[in-house]
Amino acid sequence: MEDVDPIDDCQIVPLPGKQFQFLLGGNEVTRWHASHDVPGPYFYPIQGKHGVGLTRMGHPGAPNHDHHRSFWFAHNDLLGIDFWSEETSARIRQSQWLAIEDGDSHARLAVELFWQDGHDPTPILKQTVFFTLRRGEQNKQVLWTLELQSEFQAQGEGVEFRQSNFGILGLRVAKSLSVVFGSGKILGADGNTGERQLFGQPNRWIDYSGPVGRVNGKPMVEGLALIDHRSNPGHEPAAWAAWHIRDDGWIGPSLSRHGPVSVPTKDTLCCRYLLAVHEGDAPTADLNRLADRFDASKRLRLVERPKPHHQWAITDS
Repeated sequence: MEDVDPIDDCQIVPLPGKQFQFLLGGNEVTRWHASHDVPGPYFYPIQGKHGVGLTRMGHPGAPNHDHHRSFWFAHNDLLGIDFWSEETSARIRQSQWLAIEDGDSHARLAVELFWQDGHDPTPILKQTVFFTLRRGEQNKQVLWTLELQSEFQAQGEGVEFRQSNFGILGLRVAKSLSVVFGSGKILGADGNTGERQLFGQPNRWIDYSGPVGRVNGKPMVEGLALIDHRSNPGHEPAAWAAWHIRDDGWIGPSLSRHGPVSVPTKDTLCCRYLLAVHEGDAPTADLNRLADRFDASKRLRLVERPKPHHQWAITDS
């Protein structure tokens, strides 16, 4: 049989069980899981150039960290409710997907998530998320990127993410990328390295990279970086997010490390992050250029009934 090129280079394909494939050139690079049999949705796997997973489900050495689901949304203290540990009845549920758009330059998916305390069916918080998949530039180390734009709206009375290191986004890297369990390394945009120098400090981006296998006896090095957006809340007293970082293979931007972040009634809190998957060690110049472009990009929004047979469309205009 002949190889068939996809109609669109960037595609997002719905699958059974509230899953979505994210495809580049017909090849899956990541998958969104939103089944209600787990406490919250997540991305897994996240794959590099050679199809090797760069994240993992759970901690390599601690069975009480099974809530570390690769790449996921959560927070330790939303109005006193634990949406982090999975030891409570609190749940983050995908209520529906809103729009799927494929294309040669990018593909986008918008979904609606409800944060529920597990007792009252009325959600505490609604999170509308826009995911944008893009291929990296030719002859550059960055292979692909995934933008996550979240619009949080309080349901009923205003709510807040209380002061905590944990949330709203977590990333658990593969064992081989970990400093402790593998031979990976962590680099911050400020040039500092490792947990001791980077924990709790502001940084525009954090990168985790390391070996993922061998080709002809030579180690393959790949990695991923998480980039903060300049407009995100919770930056004070610094210009960028403070990061929760561990040498065991964990990074996350701490939205409310320095104090609570409120979501007022009848208002929207917007948080934007960019995941960049790359080959080799951290491409510092490429990541800084990506961050500049990310900061300059416009927020996305939904347009209702843009044309026949379409309930919603996604636009940045």
